[in-house]
Amino acid sequence: MLLSTGGMEITSHQQYITDGMEESELETTPMAMFSKWFQQAVAAGVPEPEAMTLSTVAMPSAPAPASRSSTHDKQAWSMSVPRPSARIVLLKRADELGFQFFSNYESRKGEELDANPWCSLTFFWPKMYRSVRVCGRVVRLSEAESKAYYDTRPLGSRIGAWASPQSQVIESREALTQRVADYEKKFDVPPTAVVDTATPFNKDIPLPPYWGGYRVIPDEVEFWVGRASRLHDRFRYARDPHTDAKVSDASSWTVERLAP
Repeated sequence: MLLSTGGMEITSHQQYITDGMEESELETTPMAMFSKWFQQAVAAGVPEPEAMTLSTVAMPSAPAPASRSSTHDKQAWSMSVPRPSARIVLLKRADELGFQFFSNYESRKGEELDANPWCSLTFFWPKMYRSVRVCGRVVRLSEAESKAYYDTRPLGSRIGAWASPQSQVIESREALTQRVADYEKKFDVPPTAVVDTATPFNKDIPLPPYWGGYRVIPDEVEFWVGRASRLHDRFRYARDPHTDAKVSDASSWTVERLAP
């Protein structure tokens, strides 16, 4: 890697030396395959294997939400072509129904998913030279499902869900800290209870009406393993995006090897 005042140039890269992957190693459904790989990532000590890149696309036909108040946000929403965006979020559950994560519905990702529910997830586990790419349609979880998860979050995270107007421009860090203090007062929570995570503080903090969960229902899941000379192994599970078949229905999926 070369650094200079003119920029940065990547001049070398690590070779991926693995045994690769054969079709005989694949499970009958992508969710079963993901479960196997995820458990292996945990066993291998991959840091935060649940971290994933969520990619969404703003559609040009969608009006700019009121929360997008900055000049740049308004300019971006006024573009005449779809505009992608991406961020890291945490997977909270993967099962035969799909992939779950939680967020503020009024955030940029939430507003883009409201306008266009098609999205992509990407997991990258460099320690194992593995990656998983998911494409599918997102649906909101029920309020009961969102509340069940919300109640398991640390107290500070529950207060934070109220205090942070996610993705909106804020004046300063101090302004955010003040909002946290305001909600601690509103819900009768002493500040020490938020900081001292070792001491349980049982307090029912209501679920914000603009916060909850999503489920990504996949129609395409690719499993990638790095190999030498960039001749990687790639297998893709794919099915009709509009099918009514359950994700767990093995007969609805086809499996193909892709060129690296």
